[in-house]
Amino acid sequence: MADTDLAAAIKAALAAVDIPGGGDLAGYGGLSDIIVTPSAVAFAIAVAPGMEAAFGPAREAAQRAAQAVAGTRKIMVSLTGGKPPAKAGPTFSHGKPVPAGKTAVPGIKRIIAVGSGKGGVGKSTTAVNIALALQAEGLRVGILDADLYGPSIPKLLGLEGRPAVRDDGIFSPQDAFGLKAMSIGSMLVKDQAVVWRGPMATAALRQLLRETDWGPLDVLVVDLPPGTGDIHISLAQQTIVDGVVIVSTPQDLALIDAKKAIDMLRRFEVPLLGLVENMSYFIAPDTGTRYDIFGTGGAQQAAADLELPFLGAIPLVMSIREGSDAGVPPMIAAPDGPEATAYRAISRSILAQLPVLPR
Repeated sequence: MADTDLAAAIKAALAAVDIPGGGDLAGYGGLSDIIVTPSAVAFAIAVAPGMEAAFGPAREAAQRAAQAVAGTRKIMVSLTGGKPPAKAGPTFSHGKPVPAGKTAVPGIKRIIAVGSGKGGVGKSTTAVNIALALQAEGLRVGILDADLYGPSIPKLLGLEGRPAVRDDGIFSPQDAFGLKAMSIGSMLVKDQAVVWRGPMATAALRQLLRETDWGPLDVLVVDLPPGTGDIHISLAQQTIVDGVVIVSTPQDLALIDAKKAIDMLRRFEVPLLGLVENMSYFIAPDTGTRYDIFGTGGAQQAAADLELPFLGAIPLVMSIREGSDAGVPPMIAAPDGPEATAYRAISRSILAQLPVLPR
């Protein structure tokens, strides 16, 4: 059955799902578009603040109705609304109070996010190699591709196929060089766009994060989308994030947006681990001449101005681009090479700020 036909069949099945106040879910104005991928079906039900509990039975019925039509595909049905988190006494993570509404992910000791102010600065490449560098330090590491509109992790890690789904609907992450990896990109047909409004994207992120069997992990690295949007806000408000690494190139244009990302994270009181300057300089392989294509030292100066740690600089070299395109990151292709050495130094700077973890 074609994806469009399956979406239509699922919506027709939702006509049998009653909703509070009368009527059925198929005709309900708060039903999102139904997204179909080769391994999953996802849709959201938007409700008024305070109506989440009342719509709980409808969500469960919708899950069953969709599953009956979709066969073995995983069904992802989320309620979205504006209800504020319930007030409760303070909880603690690593000895520090956790703001109300934020929760840890079971089995994961630390969550480190990697973000950028704008796209095209090598954020995902940096996230992958930081994850592998942390693994090289003896840690159990996973990586979550939260860049739902532009997922790059499958390409960067050479992942093929789709993640398995257990009988209880929980994802089993894929394995790449010992990393546990999860990405919406592994569920899409080649060149298929993700066309989701904000609530749908944040609901999908929540399920990829919390309905995946990560097992025990020392660190989960989250590759954020560029910019400051719904995904960032959702993660910052709902999840205990132990720190964020910001990636930028040296030029002023990239740094302007990087500073905006930093401002957003500070507003949400998310710890900032520091800045990485990517594509910092280029050494011509034939002459050995250094070229500062995007300027020099911009991120390091910005880190000083913002009173943040400068985690290190990564050069602009062909081996990183070639390895990324081939799905074999520098940390794997040349673990003792200069690029891997730079990523390893960045990972050690990160670990120095997270003393609970072994080093």
